[in-house]
Amino acid sequence: MGVENQRTLADRLFPIVQEEDELELRNVPPEQRRLHTETADLTVSSLHSYLANGKLEIPEFQRGYVWTRNQASRLIESLLIQCPIPVVYFSQTSDNKLLVIDGNQRLLSLKLFLNDGFELQGLTTYPELNGLSWSTLDPRFRDHINNRTIRCITILRETHPQIKFDVFERLNTGSVKLNAQELRHGINHGLLIETVDRQAKGDAWRTITGTRKDTRMRGAELILRYYAFRHARDKYEKPLASFLDAFSATHQKISAEQMAIWERDFQDTLELIHKLLGRYAFRIYDKSLGSPTGFNAALYDAEMIGFAETGSALIKSGEVDPATFQRRVADLFGDEKFSNSIRQATSDETAVKTRIDMFKGFLDNYAV
Repeated sequence: MGVENQRTLADRLFPIVQEEDELELRNVPPEQRRLHTETADLTVSSLHSYLANGKLEIPEFQRGYVWTRNQASRLIESLLIQCPIPVVYFSQTSDNKLLVIDGNQRLLSLKLFLNDGFELQGLTTYPELNGLSWSTLDPRFRDHINNRTIRCITILRETHPQIKFDVFERLNTGSVKLNAQELRHGINHGLLIETVDRQAKGDAWRTITGTRKDTRMRGAELILRYYAFRHARDKYEKPLASFLDAFSATHQKISAEQMAIWERDFQDTLELIHKLLGRYAFRIYDKSLGSPTGFNAALYDAEMIGFAETGSALIKSGEVDPATFQRRVADLFGDEKFSNSIRQATSDETAVKTRIDMFKGFLDNYAV
């Protein structure tokens, strides 16, 4: 067997799977892969002021404060003895605000102490200061702390969004690795992200998806996924994460009027699906209507987009027998082509198109 034929066979039998991050970055034009940054030494007083007036924000998923009082006190002591403080990283938004990428525990500790939030404890170099708060410190200590500087590196807004995502992942040092939606929440925060966050906490969404606890923004990502496929499906290319990144960046500044229309469309679609499919929504089951499987994200795409875009007045009216309708949907699960599109390689462009087109066609041609 020739070398080329052997390589071809090996590629078929043992395909080399690239990491998704590599695939995503390869989608960024080479000339846009450069990181644009700005470095500044900001005083503690300036950082405290930025946090107070909203110029500097700590994204919602970053706000969990986990440092002990001893850790926070040692930070203050480090400032007093002029011990170098690790660099903090920011991301510049389109409206010139700064989002904290790395350093939230340090910044929250400073904010808390300067707001008289705790008394110093566990100090080793200056134990004489244990038990003192910001307001009870000698003004000379307060001036010294306020004037200390911390090196701050800002990733500027002209940096390509996908490069920002990559750097955000590399720099975040939390014990729990941030997922893609949490990164979008920080980098592309705006009305769209705020809306999907709120909808993911709504009763209608929690009821139909069976969600009781969602601590990692999974629901928000699924709702964003609906908006992306509903309004930009013609631009879809895998990987799915990059598609959602680009969509959230493009629509970061969506108008309130447009967002209200999108939200109403989403809610109407969700209500209609709940009426006709009930507990079988977004789940695979058989004609006996026995216990359905768990939530299937690919089926969610097909059902949500299908119901939203169907031209069937009968389906839109909701005036069909739910049990009969549910059994006919079960028949569709028996179609090999449709079944494969919601079970195998579900992020492939062909699979996405197949499942949405087939379910929409099923609804368009539905008859009593």
